[in-house]
Amino acid sequence: MKSAVIVFPGSNCDRDMAVAIEQASGSAPVMLWHRETEIPAGTDLIAVPGGFSYGDYLRSGAMASRSPVMAAVKAAAERGVAVLGVCNGFQVLTETGLLPGALMRNAGIHFVCRDVALTVGNNQSLFTSRYEADERIVIPVAHHDGNYFADEATLDRLEGEGRVAFRYAENVNGSARDIAGILNEGGNVLGMMPHPERASEPAHGNLDGARLFQGLVEGLMATA
Repeated sequence: MKSAVIVFPGSNCDRDMAVAIEQASGSAPVMLWHRETEIPAGTDLIAVPGGFSYGDYLRSGAMASRSPVMAAVKAAAERGVAVLGVCNGFQVLTETGLLPGALMRNAGIHFVCRDVALTVGNNQSLFTSRYEADERIVIPVAHHDGNYFADEATLDRLEGEGRVAFRYAENVNGSARDIAGILNEGGNVLGMMPHPERASEPAHGNLDGARLFQGLVEGLMATA
C-alpha cells in the first residue's frame, strides 16, 4: 500500500500520522511538502494531518487549503483515492470543499486537550470497519476550533445519508449535534477532529485509534 502525508508550514502531527500509518501498513508514507503539485502515482491513501498550518492565521485551514498540493489532493479524492483529514486536516478539507460545513471556535473559547469518548455512527465505511455500530471508543482531542458547524439542511443530509462517522459522547466543544467526524458522499474522504494517531500503540495506553488505521489498510489492500 502506498500512502502520503501532506506537510504544511506549522504542521506538528505529521510525523505522528506517518508512524501510525507505517505501523498499520508496514510501509512508510511519502512526506509530501505542500508546494508539490502532484500526488505520487499509485498512492492509495492521503493523510492531511493535524497541527497549526500557517500558524492558523486568517482562519484555521484556510491558507493551507490554497497550497498547490491541495488541488492535487482534491483531484485524487474525486478519483476515489482515500483521504483522511485529522483535526487541522479536517479544517483544511472543509476549506477546500471536499467536506461540507466549517470548524468554528469552541463554545467555551478554550483549547481542549484530553481523552474524549466517541460513539461510532457508521461502521460500514472504509475508515470504520474495525468498529461496531454505536460502539463507544476513546480518542484524544487537541483543538481550539473544533466546533463543527453546518446549516440544518446539511446536518439532516449528513445524518440521513449515514455520513456521520463519529459523534462526541459528551459535550466537548459545542459541535452541532455532537459531530466529531464526517464522510464525503463517496465514502472515501473522512474528516475527524479527534486524533486516532494518538491512540495507536500500547505506549499510548489505548489502541482505539489503531483500529481505524488497521481497518483502512485492510480495506485498501482488499480493493488494490
